[in-house]
Amino acid sequence: MHPPTETIVVGAGPAGLAVGACLQQAGIPCLILEQSDQVGSAWRRHYDRLHLHTAKAFSALPFMPFPQEYPRYPSRLQVIAYLEAYAQRFQLEPRFNQQVVAARYVNSRWEVQTQDNHYQAQNLVIAAGYTREPNLPHWAGQESFHGTVLHSSQYRNGAPFQKQKVLVVGFGNSGGEIAIDLYEHGALAALAVRSPVNVIPRELLGIPVLAIGIVQGKMPPRLTDALNAPILRVVMGDLTRYGLRKLPHGPRTQILQDGRIPLIDVGTIDLIKRGHVAVYPGIEQFTADGVLFADGRQEPFDAVILATGYRPRVNAFLEAGPTVYDENGAPRSSGQETSLAGLYFCGYYVSPTGMLREIGLEARRISAAIAGKKRGMRYEGDSFGRLKRREG
Repeated sequence: MHPPTETIVVGAGPAGLAVGACLQQAGIPCLILEQSDQVGSAWRRHYDRLHLHTAKAFSALPFMPFPQEYPRYPSRLQVIAYLEAYAQRFQLEPRFNQQVVAARYVNSRWEVQTQDNHYQAQNLVIAAGYTREPNLPHWAGQESFHGTVLHSSQYRNGAPFQKQKVLVVGFGNSGGEIAIDLYEHGALAALAVRSPVNVIPRELLGIPVLAIGIVQGKMPPRLTDALNAPILRVVMGDLTRYGLRKLPHGPRTQILQDGRIPLIDVGTIDLIKRGHVAVYPGIEQFTADGVLFADGRQEPFDAVILATGYRPRVNAFLEAGPTVYDENGAPRSSGQETSLAGLYFCGYYVSPTGMLREIGLEARRISAAIAGKKRGMRYEGDSFGRLKRREG
């Protein structure tokens, strides 16, 4: 049993470090618990080719920009180096190798149990990230498939797949970039795209699309999509010719309504148009040597990579209830106090203006809310995580 502290932060990734720095600047003591032995553990596990899809100018954590010498879209290794430097600059010293196995609210305090320690705090900030548990769908006949099946969390680069025929399942940003990486390593890459999609360019006329999204941020989503639709048609072309069906609503509505980020194109569409990456519909079932698709086509593959996302699964350790998280353990709010006193989430709101930018905004709001309670102020948030303040 450790002495009580004011705030416990779970996770030492971008969200946990940002919260820690903001609390430090507000004079609020906190303890950061991290299940691995390094900061930014999720970034260390991602595939080698990964770069930020959002420009560094809009993706820095509070109080510290990305290094000037970094490119506009930093690499995975550069992001890791930035997180290490961030922790060092703000003298954040997470307690490593502390996997939280239970967290509950008891007698007006949060009790947090790791595999070998017990902690108490007035406030609990969960910043463990969306990538806690891979989402692993299963299809009929999968056990009979003679090839390799792995989740994108296990994929590092395309070198082992040179000259192999590889199917990537999923059309999110990971799936799109893994398809590029496979092609660049000499694999025959294909994509299985089950549902209609939206695709946006990473830049328009040299301007990061995130910057445009920030400018349009206060406009109604459907109006924004209507204004942008003609531009996207000109830039992206008619993608239905290549087997990609269009969602009935635009990218911004998709983010806010479905909680899903559209594909931010970094070269996937060009490879599809040039015939280097084939597009198939959803999988119906596996065969011994490949896959049967929903349209009846059957193709052989040497490997299948599941770029099917993750589930946050905070309910695996947090004892709360349906007012706090849904059936997949995804928090119902982020960046504000939940229905349970002293409980906050950071980094769980899918933002149309970039996740790292949103993490910084949420971290500031959370630290302000915790500091505000000390001053007799109460902060309340709306459905978009924006805070309103009133006298407590």
